[in-house]
Amino acid sequence: MDMHMPKISRKTLIGLAVTAALAAPLASASPTAIGRYKDWSVFTDTANGETICYAATPATDKAPRAADHGEVWFYVTNWKSGRARNQPSLKVGYELREDLAPKASVGRSTWAMFGVGREAFADDSDDSRIVSALRKGSELRVEAVSARNTQVAYHFSLSGSAAAIDKAAAMCR
Repeated sequence: MDMHMPKISRKTLIGLAVTAALAAPLASASPTAIGRYKDWSVFTDTANGETICYAATPATDKAPRAADHGEVWFYVTNWKSGRARNQPSLKVGYELREDLAPKASVGRSTWAMFGVGREAFADDSDDSRIVSALRKGSELRVEAVSARNTQVAYHFSLSGSAAAIDKAAAMCR
């Protein structure tokens, strides 16, 4: 991504735009389903006239089980304009604590993310490493803390992730 804005400001702006554009893909009528690749799906959507393409998968396990997590999805997003390319993010059904960094793990690799409302993003410098791990791994784990101080953990299957990520990127070239 070659934008010349400070990292947090740019990510926050992108996060707000993505939040507006990608409200739970299956609950909204506006995203268009492109295809399913094992446990991942590919969608396109439009935000302020811009085309957005994303690969997404719902959480396969949510802890603690008694908590109301709402919809929990992990995305890899591309904007046709180039504003974002292969940007990983987490979307949950509640507010995240912004002062406690969520952590994403694939295998032995772990990355800190930052929360913006109901979403979490990685630093730009980690995006390509995370996406590479998503493409090659078998499971993604994300741990976070809600605004109500509930420690949560999610598991996501990575079966089909490589094909879905490739398709979403191709759709927004």
